[in-house]
This record gives sequence, structure tokens and C-alpha cells, in this order.
Amino acid sequence: SGVVTGERLYLSAMNPILLVGLGGALGAIARYKVSGLLLHHATDWRFPLPTFLVNVLGCLVAGVLAGMIERYGVFSMDARLFLFTGLLGGFTTFSAFGVESAALLRKGEYGVALSYMTLSVLCGVGAVWLAIVIAHHRSPA
Repeated sequence: SGVVTGERLYLSAMNPILLVGLGGALGAIARYKVSGLLLHHATDWRFPLPTFLVNVLGCLVAGVLAGMIERYGVFSMDARLFLFTGLLGGFTTFSAFGVESAALLRKGEYGVALSYMTLSVLCGVGAVWLAIVIAHHRSPA
């Protein structure tokens, strides 16, 4: 019948959350393992190579997946939630930044793309810096 029970509706609503959660957990584990592996090879570097390479790798994978979706229409909405929001989101949110920036550039929205990229980096780093300054200047309660 066309009747949806409360239990089925609940499971249906939970499905996206579970997909994102599972993907996010796997992505975070992958980031931990890849960063750890790279850290052993870059112990004397001042440049944060593991984070940099994870971000670039995440962008590469996101670009391949986005290109496959655009070209071939592959992956269901559930698969996209799992892969992009979950797996790549857990691995690196920088990949979402890369996909969104590239999409703006491809649409010819150069001013918006430049603003988005510049403001994201400057405001993100600025917010971290400000939060650290505030944390250091707070008196203990």
C-alpha cells in the first residue's frame, strides 16, 4: 500500500544521516592514516606537507567524481551524500572548496570565484588566529 509507517519514515529520514556519518568516519580514518604515513617522510620539513597533500588529494578525488557525475550522470543522490559530504568531507573539506571554486570559474564567474577563494582563505586563517588570541587572553574562570 501507499501508506508510510512512522518507522519507515524515520528510517528514511535517518538514511542520509547514516550515509554521511559512515562516509565521514571512513574519510577521517583515511585522513589520519594518510597524514601519519606522510608525516614519517616529512619529519624535518617546516612546510605542513601531510595536510597540504591530503587537501590536494581530496581535491583530485572530488574533481574526478564531479567530472564523472557531470559527464556520465553516475552516482545516486545517496552515493553523492556518502562520497562528497561524508567521505571527502571527513577526509578534507578543502575538496568542497576546490569543487565550488572550479565550478564558479567554469561558469565564467571570475569575480565571484576570486572573492570566494580570497575571502575563504583570509577569513578562515583570520578566524583561527583571532580565536587563538582570544583564548590566550581569557582569564581562567
